[in-house]
Amino acid sequence: MGDSPDETTALIKNKPARLRHGKLFLAVFSAVLGNFNFGFALVFPSPVIPQLQKGEDPRLQMDIHQISWFGSIFTLGAALGGVSAMVLNDRVGRKISIMLSGVPSVVGLLVMGAAQNFWMLLWGRFLTGIAGGITAGSIPVYVSEISHPSVRGALGSCPQITAVFGSLALYAFGLVLPWRWLAVAGEIPVIIMMILLCFMPTSPRYHIMKGNRARAVKSLEWLRGPNSDYLTEFNKIERSINSQGVQWSDLKTRSYYKPILISVVMRFLQQMTGITPILVYLEPIFHMTAISLEPKYDAALVGAVRLMSVAIAASLMDKAGRKALLFTSGFLMYIAMLSMTMYTHKTQCNHGNLTVTEGLKSTYGGLTGPAFDPITLIPLISAMVIIFGYAMGWGPITWLLMSEILPLGARGVASGLCVGVSWITAFVLTQLFMHVVEAYGLFAPFLFFSVVSVVNIIFTAKCVPETKGRTLEEIENFFRTGRTFTILDS
Repeated sequence: MGDSPDETTALIKNKPARLRHGKLFLAVFSAVLGNFNFGFALVFPSPVIPQLQKGEDPRLQMDIHQISWFGSIFTLGAALGGVSAMVLNDRVGRKISIMLSGVPSVVGLLVMGAAQNFWMLLWGRFLTGIAGGITAGSIPVYVSEISHPSVRGALGSCPQITAVFGSLALYAFGLVLPWRWLAVAGEIPVIIMMILLCFMPTSPRYHIMKGNRARAVKSLEWLRGPNSDYLTEFNKIERSINSQGVQWSDLKTRSYYKPILISVVMRFLQQMTGITPILVYLEPIFHMTAISLEPKYDAALVGAVRLMSVAIAASLMDKAGRKALLFTSGFLMYIAMLSMTMYTHKTQCNHGNLTVTEGLKSTYGGLTGPAFDPITLIPLISAMVIIFGYAMGWGPITWLLMSEILPLGARGVASGLCVGVSWITAFVLTQLFMHVVEAYGLFAPFLFFSVVSVVNIIFTAKCVPETKGRTLEEIENFFRTGRTFTILDS
């Protein structure tokens, strides 16, 4: 018979590999809900400080030193959370670390929502900062390790996108909700995150590092689909991890110290752009620049621009490349920072001889604002461009590159180190920002930030590698050899 099989007929017909991303997207969404809450909690003081200053409870009204601590202590907690992530990532895994971050987040928001004095506000901010530091050190690593190279650029920007969306949600809710209910609203995404992550897989790379090959294969099969070529990907990951044993002496080798140093410096420079104090004190900044529009609406507009720009960056991440976006980001921030410097140096802040706190009380106490003047739109437009530029490059790409270039064997500890350095820098800047404004004027910090933007452009040109379209193993091979990204399948 013509259709009868003979000795040359294949007994098993190989089906074409079909890669499915549906479950991968679900796992990423579950994890980055932690970044939503991170963005929400980070900018919590922006709408809350004006509400507290015009409130009737004198126990919650703050002077310039208390405002500085209320704004900055979150970053101090985030630094501690980053150090905690160094231990948790390699001890209990990336996924469990993210879930554990929900505990201080829930408690901190509850304490702030029920605050009866300034110290309760500080403790709540500190606890949410710890949660933010853990998520910042764990979520980018988890997302990077479970993502397929074809979508890792877009998914790698998801932590930043959801953090931005969380900040926008805070600004939007701040238009209609009292500050205590803002804290209550922040509980919802944390609880959803902890529930969803119970059903998500652990990172395959973490399983391999712990010797759990069967669980690693099962995780990859769940993430890629049963008809995908997940076994080939598993073999590449296993070869890469088994080829290295991390010891202190390894830090002297190029393949370890160079990517770690690049990651640490990038996180340092990311914060030196001043993005954290700008976001935390956004409404007070708009007040001090004598802007005609109501500051709380300006803050919401800037939040919307920030979300749009991160979405644009995500769509361009795997097309334009990381370095092109970093160059664009640095240039836009430089132009906008310089514009803000020139405006605030030439135009006196509207509080005149008043202190920052007195100016806030007068403005938010119900006094009628000045008539509309188009020139006062300059700080609003400058702030939008600053946020747009940051969110196009130095925001999401710094997180993504950290998770891409850090050595696989030291990724947990090194990512925690990066987060710790980042948030200690943010704490110093946020703590000093209002004091510098009080002493020298608003132009001084923005002049400093414009100089940092130039340094960022130079650093990008000289030190940052292009990782677009490369697997994590190929990137590590580049740092090991200094010549090629390619890894053969043999």
